[in-house]
Amino acid sequence: MPILAVNKRANFDYEVLANYEAGIVLLGQEVKSVKTGHVSLKGSFVVAKAGKNKLPELYLINAHIPPYKFASNLKNYDPYRARKLLLKKKELEYLVGKKQEQGLTLVPLKLYTKRSLVKLEFAIAKGRKKYDKREVIKKRDTERQMRTLTKRIR
Repeated sequence: MPILAVNKRANFDYEVLANYEAGIVLLGQEVKSVKTGHVSLKGSFVVAKAGKNKLPELYLINAHIPPYKFASNLKNYDPYRARKLLLKKKELEYLVGKKQEQGLTLVPLKLYTKRSLVKLEFAIAKGRKKYDKREVIKKRDTERQMRTLTKRIR
């Protein structure tokens, strides 16, 4: 399971409540571009839209996948286009219901391969306030200091 891209800001900006895995619909050259590691999840998010038969569908928005440089050029290719996520119907309904709760959002965490398929791991998360972020930084620093002190004692 080689990891292709990680959203480093997600764990800092959000408190992750639950993780989920979904397939992602990509064009042929996008798959090659992703598997070579040319993808960025920075600033991307997952949004629910009404699809066919009024069933909800999840889309990955604002993820940057540049065109594969060895493929022929596609006309009107948008590297930031919305990409559909593949989930089971019950999972979709549950996630859309959870997303409608106040303060919860769906945040992509990482993109990886599972066998020959490209998968997206995303999470239901709650946004952190500025003082919460400061608290996390302070906690991380004290843990680092404790580790260095225990190493010196041994």
